[in-house]
Amino acid sequence: MKTYIDFLKNMDLFKGFSNEEIVDLFTINLCKIKEYKKNSILYFQNEKCTSFDIILKGTISVQRIDSNGNVLTISNFTLGDILGGNLLFSNKSFYPMTVVSKNNTVLLHIDKDLVLKLCQSNIHFLKNFLESLSDKTLILTDKIKSLSMKTIRQCIIDFLIYESYSQNSKTIKLELTKKELAEKFGIQRSSLSRELNKMRIDGLIEYDAYSITIVETDILKKA
Repeated sequence: MKTYIDFLKNMDLFKGFSNEEIVDLFTINLCKIKEYKKNSILYFQNEKCTSFDIILKGTISVQRIDSNGNVLTISNFTLGDILGGNLLFSNKSFYPMTVVSKNNTVLLHIDKDLVLKLCQSNIHFLKNFLESLSDKTLILTDKIKSLSMKTIRQCIIDFLIYESYSQNSKTIKLELTKKELAEKFGIQRSSLSRELNKMRIDGLIEYDAYSITIVETDILKKA
């Protein structure tokens, strides 16, 4: 518990809170720490949001599953990230997508009534809470923009260009599995494999299970 209290005190959201004030949060039965195992469903789509959550350990994934079984990973959140704030005070406070733990995860669940009390009593908490809502809206907007009207090849090329710049290499080491990469693009794994194979036949790339190498450096004009 002490580790988590020290962690919370160093978060922007709780800056200015004393140890005693943070400890007091756990004595009024309006917040609790809960552990989740890997691949646990934290929230189902259309489940009502009743708490504001802070990730104390692990990574969670917000996903949409369509009628064909395609999994679209909207975003991943990790240590210190928050969840549910944009839904908590909505007239339609239901999760629009499924939330899953990617590994063993610990969440701090803060009840809606306590969030409201903290917003009323602490201007710093209110400011950072509102900032978090804006950030989550931008993440969703950027994700929609990045996926709309793009072919599978364009999604792959954008990914390769970004990673090539980030890794400073034409050979991109994959930190995601093919399944995870397909989910990132919102397509089936078989569709990703088929397009990668077409790109190899077209002389654009070479790839194996662990990396993708850009063969044609003018790859953007090939999209």
